[in-house]
Amino acid sequence: PSEAARANSSYSQAFQPEGTGVPMRQFFPRRVLWVALRGVPRARGALRGVLAAVVLSLVLVGCSGQQDWVTFRGTQGRGRAENAISPPLGIRWKLRLQRDSNSLAAFNPPVVLDDTIYFGSTDGNFYALDIESGYMRWTFSTDGPINSVPYADSENVYFGSVDGHAYALRREDGTEVWRFNTGRPVRSSVTRYEDMVMFASDAGSTFAVDEHGEELFRLPNLIWYYITFQVHDDVMYFAPGPIENPRSLAAYDVRTGEYLWLLETAMLGAVWYSFPAVDGDMLFMATGAPRGSYWELSYYGIDRHTGEILWRYMDASHFPDGYYIDPELLFRRSIELLDFMAPAVVGNRVIFTSGDATVRAFDTRSGRLVWSSDLSYPTSSAPTIAGNTVYFGVHGDPSDSPDAAPARLLALSARSGRKEWEMPIDGAVLSAPVIAGRRILFGTQNSVFYILEALF
Repeated sequence: PSEAARANSSYSQAFQPEGTGVPMRQFFPRRVLWVALRGVPRARGALRGVLAAVVLSLVLVGCSGQQDWVTFRGTQGRGRAENAISPPLGIRWKLRLQRDSNSLAAFNPPVVLDDTIYFGSTDGNFYALDIESGYMRWTFSTDGPINSVPYADSENVYFGSVDGHAYALRREDGTEVWRFNTGRPVRSSVTRYEDMVMFASDAGSTFAVDEHGEELFRLPNLIWYYITFQVHDDVMYFAPGPIENPRSLAAYDVRTGEYLWLLETAMLGAVWYSFPAVDGDMLFMATGAPRGSYWELSYYGIDRHTGEILWRYMDASHFPDGYYIDPELLFRRSIELLDFMAPAVVGNRVIFTSGDATVRAFDTRSGRLVWSSDLSYPTSSAPTIAGNTVYFGVHGDPSDSPDAAPARLLALSARSGRKEWEMPIDGAVLSAPVIAGRRILFGTQNSVFYILEALF
């Protein structure tokens, strides 16, 4: 093991997975295995064993297709996987993390590259796990909770810590490559754009550094915390506004150092802004504003070149009778990088969950409501799309009754909003599911980390 792994070996027992995989019958029904072997004479037991091994190997190969998910919300923030994954799904493995009672979640959204999962935890450690088994490859300790969303490239993985530093670690063994001191907590998303690694400190600055951790530029960030942003075609969406107008969200040219346009937050009348998704010439986002006992939700389609609002759809939050979520709690959950208003885009649909009990799909060009799906309980995460299926978390019944409905992972059709599948889970999903190949990864409010795999 690396020095990083040895230095943190005391954590390995507390974070071992609760299983190294599901029984093979969950991947391949016993009846199908019997059909595959029924023609082999009983007397040739050795041959039957070989054929059984071949069949099981083929099943495993078929389930192990691997695509990567290296940044927050996937490519251009669209919340969409490059491949389809259809239910039913089974649990490949899961593990329970040490829980910090002062935090809603023990960890933030992971990223996946090759066969390794990377994520940070509120215990101050950054973890690298084998996606097949949950085996801990290495850990790295910082001096504060890790609430940022990492980014991974071919050599390194990058993340920030509340200790005020951004870090680059070697993916192979967790060896520190560099650290950059911002002077304030780094709880932003972290991204790499060409030769720049970019991150932000709370109410401090947004930074761009080179591959060696040397500063290239910084933008003042006077008011924003837990910033999520992305860069596309040399433009950062959403950069913090300039000093003279800090309460704005901006499009900033990272090459010329010029602000291209500003979105006045006072005009939007909201206190809660989602991560933006870029699709073609459009940028999609959502906002929330407290209105007493409910939230006023707004959904936007914006010309990403000019900042012009092309469409806006407004709605009140919807909750089932007898179910109440304190608006302040909803807001606090959102800003801690859980961002359940972040959009997911597929074809001509942009889909939002929003933390209430209605899922909404809009036409990307007109903003027309294409479908909405009312649920029995509020959504708990942003959506992620694979093929024609939308995956997201749903809260359970908050009562202590033994018959209370559990939290669930839910799958809807992206075309119609029709329910396709659901799975009860241990605690509400608090960050959007990550999809890598035939696997779905997510963590729950009860500090349980799940790896699900397509059964067929």
